Amino acid sequence: MCTRFVWSSEGRPGAGLVLVGRSMDWFEDTRTVLAVRPRGASRESAPGDPASFSWVSDHGSVVALMYGSIAVDGINEAGLQVSGLYLAESDYGARDAERPGLALHQAIQCLLDRFDSVAAAVAWLEESRVQIIPLEIGGKPGTGHISLADASGDSAIVEFLDGRASIHHGPEFTVMANSPAYAEQLELLRRYTGLGGDAPLPGGTDSPDRFARAAYYSAHLPLTSSPREAVAEVFSVIRNASAPFGTVDAARPNISTTRWRVVADITSRTYFFESTLAPSLVWASLAGLDLSPGPERVFDPSADLAVGGDVSALFAPRAD
Repeated sequence: MCTRFVWSSEGRPGAGLVLVGRSMDWFEDTRTVLAVRPRGASRESAPGDPASFSWVSDHGSVVALMYGSIAVDGINEAGLQVSGLYLAESDYGARDAERPGLALHQAIQCLLDRFDSVAAAVAWLEESRVQIIPLEIGGKPGTGHISLADASGDSAIVEFLDGRASIHHGPEFTVMANSPAYAEQLELLRRYTGLGGDAPLPGGTDSPDRFARAAYYSAHLPLTSSPREAVAEVFSVIRNASAPFGTVDAARPNISTTRWRVVADITSRTYFFESTLAPSLVWASLAGLDLSPGPERVFDPSADLAVGGDVSALFAPRAD
């Protein structure tokens, strides 16, 4: 469930515009809202855990909140973009109180709040030996892996296997989907035409199929210096890697309907959101948002389907 890729519009990592496209596939409506989270907010990593830690956000961000509360995707004002995707193979290990604990629902926000680059975030993940504490999301196991990207074209795929972080870090790691684990996913990729092998490019909704299509089509996008064209091109690929309605199958728990798609233009710090239930694309520019300390503000893309375009001015504090 879900696909992600990072692309630089002039053909080399960090050259031109750097964008990330991702889809959110889930078994039910995710009731996702967008939120502006200002800098200066105090948060705790895992309330009640003996090795919980706290921080104050250094960077304001725009995030997508699944079920209105769980940050699963976003971009911060420094140009770090972070996504959380499902991975059935995730194994966070038995809780080790000697390691700092980070609740899964805080992981994406923690990285956006505290770091300005992929390298800085990866260094902390490695040095701190932070341990993710899982939770259920919508009654399903919330096992996931994390992708990061920044305006230099740097990228990282972070998985948690056998209780430890497994990190693929570098601009060559552009694509992520779901199962299997990343090293195996890269091996599978090499079987297809144009990606190292001679098998036809697959058209299904299984994770390796979506991974292959995102890799192939993102590598063949026309180069451009136009922000409008770049966003359109990235949307064209992530739509191609989406799963249509009717794909939910109890026999294949890793396959779900695409509920929404995001394109994050890291270069311009603009966050585009497309619901599969809405006719219009909406976006918010961090340059046009007040990210100074203050209350969190939200925008519900499903509240008024007639709204489209730049919604930066429509974020408002949550109703009590």
